[in-house]
Amino acid sequence: MNPIVFIIDDDISIRRSLTFLLTARDFTVETFSSSEEFLEREKHDGTGCLILDINLEGKSGMELQDELIVLGSHLPIIFITSQGNLHLSVETIRKGAINFLQKPFEEEELLNSIREAFQLSESFKAEHDKSRSAKSLIDTLTKRETEILKFLITGMLNKQTAAELNIAEHTVQLHKLSICKKLGVKSIPEMITISRNAGLIP
Repeated sequence: MNPIVFIIDDDISIRRSLTFLLTARDFTVETFSSSEEFLEREKHDGTGCLILDINLEGKSGMELQDELIVLGSHLPIIFITSQGNLHLSVETIRKGAINFLQKPFEEEELLNSIREAFQLSESFKAEHDKSRSAKSLIDTLTKRETEILKFLITGMLNKQTAAELNIAEHTVQLHKLSICKKLGVKSIPEMITISRNAGLIP
């Protein structure tokens, strides 16, 4: 699936000119007149980026950025504005924006920002997919297996884990074999990697 450039600007002339520029360069483009309209769209699980006007009516560009952070979006943002100031640019970039461009901006600067955003989006998506895969594996474990896993990945021995849970060491060993089978691993380091990707380890 090709990455998508989502243009969110309440100025139709800006949407049209950016669409013309980007489609001429073979980018896939979708346009929206407001943050609300974009949020109504089905969640995009692929890669891409947002070209986002900061001074939108309704939910502003910065408010949309905050909401997308909460939603866990992996789409980098390129802010555009006709009323930019240093404070806003620093604030948006501090929260992860790729660039803050003041209209009118140079075409090449925008194109370079989009290319950078696409690379970052690919990286974000790869991490997201790895995390989702790890979580789905962890979800196959029973409550007791998950409990034992959390002890094992700290480096505790079977005997120590058994003492903590007040169960037989043999029972821990049986659960450990089941955990290895379900996670598709053969060692504690592999368990640690999956647990970290799933968020069990900070």
